[in-house]
Amino acid sequence: MAKIATFITDMFEDVEYTDPAKDFKEAGHQVVTIEKEKGKTVKGKQGEASVTIDQTIDDVSPNDFDALFIPGGFSPDILRGDDRFVEFAKHFMDEKKPVFAICHGPQLLITAKSLEGRDVTGFKSIQVDLEYAGGKVHDKEVVVCQNQLVTSRQPDDIPAFVEESIKLLP
Repeated sequence: MAKIATFITDMFEDVEYTDPAKDFKEAGHQVVTIEKEKGKTVKGKQGEASVTIDQTIDDVSPNDFDALFIPGGFSPDILRGDDRFVEFAKHFMDEKKPVFAICHGPQLLITAKSLEGRDVTGFKSIQVDLEYAGGKVHDKEVVVCQNQLVTSRQPDDIPAFVEESIKLLP
């Protein structure tokens, strides 16, 4: 089964992490949370979820993982300010490894300059940013691009997001 790198820090959108992570684990996949500090507990912006970080970004390599999962909320915007997360995500996009980004998750891919010509969606407020980054934006619950990139807009889209993401996992 797949080993999924998960970029997450404080202010993530609670259900955009908890629901897909639960479904990925139930399907037999390993979800590894990655942040700047191993063992740190990060909290969701709704105050409903807290997550203990498994690994620091300095202790992992993109080659150690089969897929990258980026939940939304403010977390992706915070993490994209750190070049280590940007380069990790760029590696996944360049190598055509599966990337799953929901809501504001694609912000990290904007900073990685890896959306040019790609079909994508995201939360309404970042759709124009996705366009400026060269993405072909679709206002749909889930968009799958090149059998590699899965994006969705918001929590209501989670079931379709998870269904399409799981199809791309080994």
